[in-house]
Amino acid sequence: MAEQVNRINEQEQDLKQILKVRRDKLKALQDAGMDPFTITKYDVTHHAQEIKDNFDALEGQTVSVGGRLMSKRGMGKVSFCDLQDKSGRIQLYARRDEMDPDEYNRFKKYDIGDIVGVEGTVFRTEKGEMSVRAKHITLLSKSLRPLPEKFHGLTDKEMRYRQRYVDLIMNPESKRNFEIRSKFVAYLRRYLDGLGFMEVETPVLSPIAGGANARPFITHHNAQDIDMYMRIATELHLKRLIVGGMERVYEVGRIFRNEGMDTKHNPEFTTCELYQAFTNLDGMMDILEGILSGAAKEILGTYQVTWLGHEIDLTPSWRRITMADAVKNVTGADFMACIGDADRGVELAKSVGVDMDGVAHTWGNALYETFDQKVEETLVQPTFITMYPVEVSPLAKRSPQQPALTERYEMFICGCEMGNAFSELNDPIDQYQRFKAQAEKRAQGDEEADMMDEDFVLALEYGMPPTGGLGFGIDRCSMMLCGTDSIRDVILFPTMKTLNPKKAENKAEKAAVNGSAEDASVSAPSVQIDLSKVKIEPLFADDVDFETFSKSDFRVVKIEACEAVPKSKKLLKFTLNDGTDRKRTILSGIHEYYEPEELVGKTCVAITNLPPRKMMGIDSEGMLISAVYEYDGREGLNLLMLDDSIPAGAKLY
Repeated sequence: MAEQVNRINEQEQDLKQILKVRRDKLKALQDAGMDPFTITKYDVTHHAQEIKDNFDALEGQTVSVGGRLMSKRGMGKVSFCDLQDKSGRIQLYARRDEMDPDEYNRFKKYDIGDIVGVEGTVFRTEKGEMSVRAKHITLLSKSLRPLPEKFHGLTDKEMRYRQRYVDLIMNPESKRNFEIRSKFVAYLRRYLDGLGFMEVETPVLSPIAGGANARPFITHHNAQDIDMYMRIATELHLKRLIVGGMERVYEVGRIFRNEGMDTKHNPEFTTCELYQAFTNLDGMMDILEGILSGAAKEILGTYQVTWLGHEIDLTPSWRRITMADAVKNVTGADFMACIGDADRGVELAKSVGVDMDGVAHTWGNALYETFDQKVEETLVQPTFITMYPVEVSPLAKRSPQQPALTERYEMFICGCEMGNAFSELNDPIDQYQRFKAQAEKRAQGDEEADMMDEDFVLALEYGMPPTGGLGFGIDRCSMMLCGTDSIRDVILFPTMKTLNPKKAENKAEKAAVNGSAEDASVSAPSVQIDLSKVKIEPLFADDVDFETFSKSDFRVVKIEACEAVPKSKKLLKFTLNDGTDRKRTILSGIHEYYEPEELVGKTCVAITNLPPRKMMGIDSEGMLISAVYEYDGREGLNLLMLDDSIPAGAKLY
């Protein structure tokens, strides 16, 4: 441990010295009247990949390139460097006798990370490397901070997200991800424009948050002295445009939901929503299939993609199946045999191991929970699940054949929902009743229930034609095309917890007052708490013999992934490394105190030999150890965390 501390101290001292040296170099340049920060323009004629692709035509020609120095070799009378621009890298070749000597000497003092402009001729070295033979090298911007060590790059995941600018410099795969994302958005716009859709923009701020079951962010408009909501969906405004006669509309827009973060969710994300008059659910399936399969073929050159450990085939003609049939195929439970019978439906769900706690005991909820807990994760290849219960589809049109169901689909790949579509409800009376039911849920404390939107009902009273609607997440589709398992890999600047030390200190102080770890960073500094306000449970009066105690297997575990459990406000799902070859899943009701992203990578303690316990349809294989107490009349909880140097699987005695 002491060696580790010493190594960190040495690294900090080395960094301070490097920072000083670079600032001294800058000052020397400024004192000599060669301040690089005064340069406003440099004419770049070619980029690295362009030169390589057209080498035969450009060989011997004069070019100007601009970019960042990523390596330097030589530094005698001959120097080799790698220059990186937006397209990639190309080698620079510089000779003292082919340049102004003073210019060459200045160049020798440039640092890796400096941004330069280079004028020279295209040629191939004796070793066959396509290069630019430098005639003039101009320092355009001085890098005052060193780049990460070249062989390891920027590997710390959290730091890559916080310092995306460095990530993009050091990790080509990150840049590729965002190029794919950009191409995907461009493709879907071309696709929809080609079908006669019009791109529109709708309000981000609204007095009513509607169109989805989600908790909104609230802000305040000072001029009107009213609270407003950041939108959780674009749906209701877009459907107003259908009422107005704009028959095909879409919007690619930012959405904001005040919810937890995990590998598939970010509070701020991007969706595409589209609405088409005079079509139905089938039309919406064709469009989503066309967008995703066509984008894969155009951007990647194939319908075959690898995502979340699976080989996915996006070739058109995807599977389409009703929710009831999908449930029957996987579980054997035939919900259509008891449609509308709440008691039989709930009994049927429980018979196949579905947890119905906290859910209204209706036939529709029983069907949906069975699908959610037993079937969804089995849907690896692209699959449209259709005919959702009306209870979970407040904006979808009822099926004329089965009024308990709606003409709605969700499309799944690798167990992830990739798109949601309806034959849109256009009956204003039915819509009002569904809004009313949602408002009652909201009044009872459900913060994710829809708000009553009387203006939208008024719009429907003017008449909306039969309409198909579709929404899908740009981020999640980009994840699939990029083959990445985290939404943060496809969002340039994902939401992160603050690193501000003062804020961390304030959070820790607040946590000491209210007993909630939610308000404290896991790395927040220790604070002195008022022990007179602490209340703990009495110690057990009964002794336990050593043999009984020793039967509990306490192990060190590493948290490899953590995510909120859907439809649960308390549960977090942990994927743990317990030192064995398999991953362990444990559910813990600590979401009130921690957000998932702040726990990933932490070292904790778990009891690993408890029998599996079914929670929200998921087997929990043990128990994470937390400290629970009361502080000033309120419950507090701290997940027990250990030094990261302790290996996974270490046994506690």
